[in-house]
Amino acid sequence: MFRLMFHEPKIPPNTGNAIRLSAITGSELHLVGPLGFDMSEPKLKRAGLDYHDLASVTVHDDLDAAWTALQPERVYAFTAHATTSFADIAYQPGDVLLFGPEPTGLSDEVLADSHITEQLRIPMLAGRRSLNLANAASIALYEAWRQHGYAGSN
Repeated sequence: MFRLMFHEPKIPPNTGNAIRLSAITGSELHLVGPLGFDMSEPKLKRAGLDYHDLASVTVHDDLDAAWTALQPERVYAFTAHATTSFADIAYQPGDVLLFGPEPTGLSDEVLADSHITEQLRIPMLAGRRSLNLANAASIALYEAWRQHGYAGSN
């Protein structure tokens, strides 16, 4: 299945929503520290509802630890500054969909990481800064899953 990766997330409800997203799609959620919250935070738990036990969530100390654990073949970094649309990619199971922290997005240093296969954008109207992190992750993940016939769904 696909792997969502949140680099240094800051807002607990966004991560809680991603936990729920991971559970309902069968994807993995990888959180790369440092996190801006404690995993036991009530807002995180509330946003994830009762899906925490159904989700595959792994916390990595830093990006190097995540790369070592995952050994990814393809990593797509989502940024408002990219020119390639997320819809122009032929996703494969095991791909990592990488998103940056709220409200700054991925740093130039992370975007320059040699593991990044390509930088992608999600279209939006001119003059708008960004989508909500959990919403952006949902859009991207559902496109990847759609391309594979929503494998495993009913």
